[in-house]
Amino acid sequence: MLQIEQIQSEIEALPETDFARLRNWFAQKDWERWDKQLAADTAAGKLDFLRKEALAAKAQGTLRDL
Repeated sequence: MLQIEQIQSEIEALPETDFARLRNWFAQKDWERWDKQLAADTAAGKLDFLRKEALAAKAQGTLRDL
């Protein structure tokens, strides 16, 4: 059995309370990775095009409130 399959099998065998704890932990780790990637992309200028698009839309009067 591959390592990931073994992990999946063990997760499926967890009691509901432990599964909920694992799900919360996993979600938190996922958000932490997302935050780090977003910060890195921002620092690298990869999202600058979004700012430029927003400023252009504002200058053209086509910027809409969310």
